[in-house]
Amino acid sequence: MLITLLTFTALTAHAATNNASLPNQEPFRTAASKKGLQVQMIDDALALGIKHAALNVNLSSLLQLTNTPESLIWTNSDGDAFYFHAPHVRALDKQVKMLSDANVVVSLIILAYESSRPELNKVLLHPRYDHKAPNHLGAFNTVTPDGIRYFSASMEFLADRYSRPDRRYGRALNFIMGNEVNSHWFWYNMGHTSMQEVANAYLRAVRIAHSAIRKYSANARVYLSLEHHWNIRYAGGNETQAFPGRKFIDYFNQRAKAEGDFDWHLAFHPYPENLFNPRTWNDKTATLRDDTPRITFKNLEMLVAYFRRPELLFHGQPRRIILSEQGFHSANRPDGELLQAAGFAYAYYRVAHLDGIDSFILHRQVDHPAEGGLNLGLWRRNEGNSSQPISKKRIYDVFLHADREDWQKAFEFALPIIGIKSWEEIRPRVPP
Repeated sequence: MLITLLTFTALTAHAATNNASLPNQEPFRTAASKKGLQVQMIDDALALGIKHAALNVNLSSLLQLTNTPESLIWTNSDGDAFYFHAPHVRALDKQVKMLSDANVVVSLIILAYESSRPELNKVLLHPRYDHKAPNHLGAFNTVTPDGIRYFSASMEFLADRYSRPDRRYGRALNFIMGNEVNSHWFWYNMGHTSMQEVANAYLRAVRIAHSAIRKYSANARVYLSLEHHWNIRYAGGNETQAFPGRKFIDYFNQRAKAEGDFDWHLAFHPYPENLFNPRTWNDKTATLRDDTPRITFKNLEMLVAYFRRPELLFHGQPRRIILSEQGFHSANRPDGELLQAAGFAYAYYRVAHLDGIDSFILHRQVDHPAEGGLNLGLWRRNEGNSSQPISKKRIYDVFLHADREDWQKAFEFALPIIGIKSWEEIRPRVPP
């Protein structure tokens, strides 16, 4: 543990003393609108006029422990060589380059899936990762010296590649660490454990990532990832598998300040209270009370108000919030796709009129068969080939026009479905 702590401290100190000589000092770019998408088909996404994109990055697919004919060799700031799988890197390059060249703000969702290689799992996955994890997603290994070394190198590699001033491989501005940490057993697994243990381990990972990224970019942002359970935990897990998001934020912030504050931000997922019901305006557990069980699109202003509390400010300013994954189900019934489209219209209007939220990144572009029966896409999937779309759904046109001047015409159909006569009735107002 002494070696781990010394290595971690050195990483932080290095970043703190080298900020003035960073290769990329570009200010963070403000997008023209908040409309975003977790991208599968780039040409279609660009035709839809997205301004934000999220891409999954699986470190288990990128990192190699030895040099092979398919390796891309990269040297870190200390002169140590690391190996990355060149075909996967080039595929990511293509996505980042095409999107950022079109002025899309790119967010990379950093994940560590369990792989078929035990030696790689030992390096990347937290030592307490449980192989029974339902989605095979692990917490980052910031416990062992090798874990810290490889995790830091992976983050440095991505920051170096996608922060180059010449934009040779494109530009990524946001780095989202892990996925839905407050339901850790399912999406950031480190075994059966307490909220405090998860938060402490996650803080180390986020801080290491932040320090690695700061070596190459002065203004790229690092985000925590939480789902919509706020004052309650996900009922599908017990107290060793999930915890409320608010308690986590309070504890994380307290520990971060005690160790030395830094500019972390939040990637939140305000799905409807029932993922199979797109009528999020009817959510009963999303209230405007301080003890609201969930934060969904119905009460999203509560999250903005919470992050304006003095104890959560960084250098006197609220931390940034993006909505990096959320969507609306279309049930297999006559009005299913109409309700999905109305759910999006309701949510997008509220987000567009809510200061403090930078982006609304919809999940997903095409329905996928491995999402437990959810149909969240803009496109219907081809049952014979789930990676190929078959036809557009009603939501597609609503999404297309969401940030255009004619948005009211595209959204008008949703007013009677929601039960309102004007959009002003649902304009969010942040509590003082």
